[in-house]
Amino acid sequence: MKPVSPRILFDDCYGKYTIAAVNVFTMEQVHGLFAAAQDSATPVIVQLTPAARNYAHPEMLMAMINAASSIYPKAIYAIHLDHGVEDHAFDAIVNGYTSVMIDASHDDFETNIKRTKAVVDAAHRKNIVVEAELGVLSGVEDDLTVEEENAKYTDPSLAKEFVDRTGCDSLAVAVGTSHGAYKFSGGKGLQFSVLEKIQQQLPGYPLVLHGSSGVNKNDIIKINRYGGKLMENASGVTDADLKKAIHYGICKVNIATDLRLLWTKVHRKFFSEQPELFDPVIPGKEYMKAYKEFMIERFEVFGCKGKSSSIHLK
Repeated sequence: MKPVSPRILFDDCYGKYTIAAVNVFTMEQVHGLFAAAQDSATPVIVQLTPAARNYAHPEMLMAMINAASSIYPKAIYAIHLDHGVEDHAFDAIVNGYTSVMIDASHDDFETNIKRTKAVVDAAHRKNIVVEAELGVLSGVEDDLTVEEENAKYTDPSLAKEFVDRTGCDSLAVAVGTSHGAYKFSGGKGLQFSVLEKIQQQLPGYPLVLHGSSGVNKNDIIKINRYGGKLMENASGVTDADLKKAIHYGICKVNIATDLRLLWTKVHRKFFSEQPELFDPVIPGKEYMKAYKEFMIERFEVFGCKGKSSSIHLK
């Protein structure tokens, strides 16, 4: 099956469920995600970051996704560029992506609008949708580093003006999450008062939640038990908060950290308990199995499990 536009997914899910948008770097992750999507009849967004493109090469990533669409022909999926700048976005627009993100959130408001609109104009000529970001998330992920004191919530009073002037199709908002494993070190959690005000300004408009991994504390403990040194105060977004956010227009929830932690847990445990082994295929199979199971569990939380049948493909 060919990739679909996230617009189709958002039209169906608004206010009812949210779509898992999952960063992939490797063949094992592509297999795990597509297997989960097909076997549970769940639509997904496959996300490629600039770091993933640098690591695996854009052509390799697209080849893996295209192969997966043949291996798992019933999977409904979109292909999205996550946290791109102009060069990434313009390349993705002509190379098979159905959605791109231009992240100019670190710029001032007017510059963010100018940069975002340039990408929107190019993307819309190809019927490709654009995600933009207003407000800045703290944390560390890939090559993104933003100190906590520089993090800014999205200003609800500017949200409508930003969308109207740029023409972007969805908006990533800063409402308390951060990238990486230490999302709520300050203990504040999601700011639903901010999210509610944004929705009031943009009723029916798809909003996006970045930095939304759950960061299972038991996984942190197991990783450290097998030689890891992760801080055990790592924390993520609770299932209850994610479910609540759906009602405020969150149509897309990004996941990356949880699947890195899962990779680390599987491989540290495997090689610690079986130090005489060195074949990457064995833990690789374990990771794919665990990945698929984890994603189907996330689909349950997001309310999107089994929703492929409700998607009206055009």
